[in-house]
Amino acid sequence: MATFELYRRSTIGTCLTETLDELVSSGAVSPELAIQVLVQFDKSMTDALESQVKSKVNIKGHLHTYRFCDNVWTFILTDATFKSEEISETLSKVKIVACDSKLLQPHQP
Repeated sequence: MATFELYRRSTIGTCLTETLDELVSSGAVSPELAIQVLVQFDKSMTDALESQVKSKVNIKGHLHTYRFCDNVWTFILTDATFKSEEISETLSKVKIVACDSKLLQPHQP
């Protein structure tokens, strides 16, 4: 199964990467094991978001910048309001990165 390395830049992904770097530097784990952990993290995040997240959010804001490169959309919104059934939150600036999940499917010959 192919995965995106996108989630490594999340807070939890950054913390995991920093911790693995420290463990490799101290000799507690091998670099190969650290890479295997990151690959498993990528797979687990993709699986969890696909199967466990059922919430929907509406986003409304001013589109500041957008970009489409290598099948990845990047949107920068200002004064963005996120609304779900339970809560509404407004942020002055937000970056949204979206990838086509079809790219994760194995290619049919």
